[in-house]
Amino acid sequence: MIYQNVTELIGHTPLLKLQLPTPNQVSIYAKLEMYNPGGSIKDRMGEYLLVDASKKGLINEETTIIEPTAGNTGIGLALAAQKRGLPVILVVPEQFSQEKQVLMRALGAKIVHTPKAEGIKGAIKKAQALASQLENSYVPLQFENPANPAAYARSLAPELLADFAENDLQIDGFVAGAGSGGTFAGIAKYLQQHVAGLKTAVVEPEGSILNGGPAHSHRTEGIGVEFIPPFFADVKIDEAYTISDDQAFEMVAQMARTNGLFIGSSSGAALAASLELAKTLPPNSNIVTIFPDSSERYLSKNIYQ
Repeated sequence: MIYQNVTELIGHTPLLKLQLPTPNQVSIYAKLEMYNPGGSIKDRMGEYLLVDASKKGLINEETTIIEPTAGNTGIGLALAAQKRGLPVILVVPEQFSQEKQVLMRALGAKIVHTPKAEGIKGAIKKAQALASQLENSYVPLQFENPANPAAYARSLAPELLADFAENDLQIDGFVAGAGSGGTFAGIAKYLQQHVAGLKTAVVEPEGSILNGGPAHSHRTEGIGVEFIPPFFADVKIDEAYTISDDQAFEMVAQMARTNGLFIGSSSGAALAASLELAKTLPPNSNIVTIFPDSSERYLSKNIYQ
């Protein structure tokens, strides 16, 4: 098949049954989102955010897109904006992966840094300030835009159901990390409408606040919240697991050693949480989790050390 634009390659990523010992002989399946053209799950959202904004008349052919991001959303938005010939400004807290920033610039985006100590809240504030100064600009603001969870409810969630149905399998548990919260909320809500008895588990690193712990920095990138995502207001969450950096990075190393998979730290955290959820499920149940990106964009952060 011949494609006309790289964004046509977004979605329909592989679902892999992981080979590892699990509690209760539970099978764990991972959706490998690093196979999207921009290398992460956020390609889905980047394209959908601009489709949605265009339909609502919020952008035109000259709009500058401005977004606060830790990296993957920036890459996804830059891909989507490049397709439309739109300029992009991405506001990135200082501490995040250099590889992501290199890729954002390679796609034509301009990067504005904010202080590490201000976290993503500081990046949001700066993005909104830039938009107020720049005529014909638009901030999709993934952290509160309902198009964020909708992107996954319309694409990734139906793919999961189709993947399992093709193999006559039932999804018993769903596990995903929370950054903006859109991935978890969009998929969980959709699956809950179609799968009876589904157990859902959201994942955060230590230093995130979902389980009431104190906010502090962490090495696990891509997940972790400084405020409760608004998308969680209408979705049922059965379990919330707080995974340490050490646990996440051990899973990253284990997947490379035993399954030949190069996964990012948020994927390692999701796998660690999947093993915890497996302890609560009946024997021979099936868990599906999301591996949002690969380890290759974190090599400068010594992900394997």
